[in-house]
Amino acid sequence: MDPAWYLRRLSAMSPAEVAGRATDALRKQQWRGVAKQKATWLPHRAFAGPASVDGVSAEARAELLATAERLMDGHAEYFGVERADLVTPDWSFDPKTGRHAPADAYSFDIAYRSEDTVGDIKQIWEPSRHQHLTVLAAAYALTGEDRYAHRVADHLKSWWAANPPMRGVHWVSGIELGIRLLSWVWVRRLLDGWSGASGLFEDNPEALHQIWHHQRWLAAFPSRGSSANNHVIAEDAGQLAAACAFDWFPESPAWRDAAVKSLDTQLQANTFASGLNRELATEYHGLVLELGLAAALEAGPLVPTSTWLVLRRMCDALASIVDSSLRPPRQGDADDGYGLIVDGTGTSRWASLLATGDALFGRQEWWPKVPGSLNNTVLAVVFSSLGTVPELADPRPPRRIDDLFDAGMTILRTPAGEPEEIWVRCDGGPHGLLAIAAHAHADALALEVRHDGVDILADPGTYCYHGEPEWRSYFRSTLGHNTLQLGDTDQSTSGGPFLWTRHARTRTLAVGPVRWRAEHDGYAPAVHRRCVELEDRTLTILDEVDGDLTLPAKLAFHLGPLVEVTLDGSTARLSWPGHTATLALPPALTWTAHRGETSPPLGWYSAGFGRREPSTTLIGVGTAAKPLTTTLSF
Repeated sequence: MDPAWYLRRLSAMSPAEVAGRATDALRKQQWRGVAKQKATWLPHRAFAGPASVDGVSAEARAELLATAERLMDGHAEYFGVERADLVTPDWSFDPKTGRHAPADAYSFDIAYRSEDTVGDIKQIWEPSRHQHLTVLAAAYALTGEDRYAHRVADHLKSWWAANPPMRGVHWVSGIELGIRLLSWVWVRRLLDGWSGASGLFEDNPEALHQIWHHQRWLAAFPSRGSSANNHVIAEDAGQLAAACAFDWFPESPAWRDAAVKSLDTQLQANTFASGLNRELATEYHGLVLELGLAAALEAGPLVPTSTWLVLRRMCDALASIVDSSLRPPRQGDADDGYGLIVDGTGTSRWASLLATGDALFGRQEWWPKVPGSLNNTVLAVVFSSLGTVPELADPRPPRRIDDLFDAGMTILRTPAGEPEEIWVRCDGGPHGLLAIAAHAHADALALEVRHDGVDILADPGTYCYHGEPEWRSYFRSTLGHNTLQLGDTDQSTSGGPFLWTRHARTRTLAVGPVRWRAEHDGYAPAVHRRCVELEDRTLTILDEVDGDLTLPAKLAFHLGPLVEVTLDGSTARLSWPGHTATLALPPALTWTAHRGETSPPLGWYSAGFGRREPSTTLIGVGTAAKPLTTTLSF
């Protein structure tokens, strides 16, 4: 990052946060000798937490074992990059750029955000979350085949040898340490029937040394202030799970008690009363839910009721917002981050989370039905085998919530029972979480539209975080969403990656069964107001501007990757397998179609982090001197 970014970042901090970070910076310099310190562990150590895999569906078992076999062959994909070197991984290698991160340098001296120094840091970090090892451990639990356990042991021993405390990039970020600890807990649990499990963990000085240093690091350098988002949840979850499952150190009770308290506080701070995650980035809702459930189940009766209530609200919110294919919105940043992976790559994450919520809290009558083959995923089965959730007296929503008012998310959809659901997400919420709104996009009043689960008007996604600033800017820009841009600028002002210095304020004006109306002040003194109506399988969008009506306007509609389009003046004829629709665009604007353009980027869809594919974007250029009406007829 350039010095100006650090100044902008500093301006988003409170005095208390600045003081805390200054203390952290001093401590990081003092920690140069910490790696030489040796852990002291208790003389009597045991692991008393096996998980049952009884009841896993045949489909989930097959998906898990297919993924495990690819891993055994050394194959995996991380963010669109195929790897074939995972039999004996190089833990500091980035296959995307071909670079090696420094492995022997003091961790806090490494410029890990610099691609010239380390390569793509996410390509290096992701395998070291050891979530491929939880998959292999789950394969052992399902089959009893020692070859899976031996591969897990080989990788852990290799990683521990290559990454001593405070050396290299794997000791820089707390979220990585937290998720890695959680993976180790579940590796130990799923290998519980293997004869070598205790020798790999509780009777292994190297493992004990690593676990102790991970927990000590998390206790020393918690995310704070404007960074207390999903990172702090991961730190707390990993610390709590390890302090409970690996309670082998004199410090374990203190680490456990602090993590219980912090997790409860941070889950509430990161979650709206409606149950949605406050980052307003749907994939982080899934990440936080997975982390919170794993940690709470580990701690059991130590967890306060308030923690369980937040997690149950998150499950109910997820059930409210998914479409007919059980896909949630594609809102805000998404980096394919999971809290825990014990299922195969072909298993639906969201269906598995709903099945898990059902197993732990019980489904409400209005919840969408999860197909039978997805009701008994490995995640749902092993989580439910850890124990029961305490009785929670607080009432739950008696019906599906289509207006999650505090998050500003409204879902319009055709009535239940109608074939081929039309699903519309309307964005009238806050810009993002805390002062920096790290994972927000400039997407006020944006829409997503799906037909029977197929993206028609799509949120293009995220694609990347570091290394490609022009692409990062495009995918989180106003023009990169289905909304109106004025004056050739974004509604909110970016201060650089993961930092917004000015936030558009959005206000929902009216919500009904078929209608939504909201406005935002991102172009103050001008105000953009939008009204959306879904009736008789026709979607009507009305855009109005109060204020300077001479501002250049661009109205964007991003089509899903399966949609083909023929543009004739202001009429776009859409088609996708087996279906057609007509998009009647405002004739006051001049319309053009764009697909797969790179200078500048326009016409792209990112199905997952690190992946992009061409799709068609329709851009209307002119002014909003008069109301602009768009209709989409199915």
